[in-house]
Amino acid sequence: MAQDAVNADGDRPADGDKDEFNRFVTGLGRGVGGALFLALPMLMTMEMWYLGFYMARERLLLLLLLNIPLLILLAHRIGFEETFTWREAVRDAVIAYGIGIMTSLVVLTALGLLRGGMPASELVGKVALQSVPASIGAMLGRSQLGHDDQDGDDTKETRYHGELLMMAAGALFLSLNIAPTDEMIVLAYRMTIWHALIVAVLSIALMHGFVYAVSFIGGHELSPETPWWHAFVRFTLPGYVIALSISIFTLWIFERLGDSSALEIMLSVIVLGFPAALGAAAARLIL
Repeated sequence: MAQDAVNADGDRPADGDKDEFNRFVTGLGRGVGGALFLALPMLMTMEMWYLGFYMARERLLLLLLLNIPLLILLAHRIGFEETFTWREAVRDAVIAYGIGIMTSLVVLTALGLLRGGMPASELVGKVALQSVPASIGAMLGRSQLGHDDQDGDDTKETRYHGELLMMAAGALFLSLNIAPTDEMIVLAYRMTIWHALIVAVLSIALMHGFVYAVSFIGGHELSPETPWWHAFVRFTLPGYVIALSISIFTLWIFERLGDSSALEIMLSVIVLGFPAALGAAAARLIL
């Protein structure tokens, strides 16, 4: 009897560890799926291949470093396992970065974009650049590709500054898809100041509507007594400023500004700010 009790007691931790390991492996699988699903368009974009070869290495390093706090925040909310401490969030962020690097390496090699005789600087640059969107996709994989049944409602309350940082993550992810392309520059070249004004107003309206008016899951519902301008001033306008700031950053990182005039830069930022604003709004809905 006593021996049976000891065995039973001894089995419980083993069973718990096995379940925890299975959940972790499932999270890794979802991370790989998220990295492939969300980063594949950039992995197969010609401009991104060339950027990994010629973009300034100090700018690439800055992009890699700034991606780390975004991953840590995402990990704290939707890591591969439920995280209770920032140490665990850092662990999941490192894992997501690792998944992003390995996924980029495998896909680029399979597509014939990485070869044996390639200079080390080009190989590292291509993989490092692609690992940024792939790592964000890996972290989003858990929230978008399902939860374990036992997780239940694991939505964590996020403070105001944390929510703004998540909007920055969403804006960065979507702007990474557009900023390197020539189409974005062509659109900015063909636009007038009136077109830019319409795009800016449309971006703000859609951003506000996505979160508050359409009642998407994850949106912030307003109580009847709360004036509409409260949410607009507190979240939508700061979110659009974040989207524009991320747009300026990505355009600079990818060396898309060059010797452009102030007007050309403004038009380019507003054009890229459109998808960036939608990415910021979507981040608040899905994270």
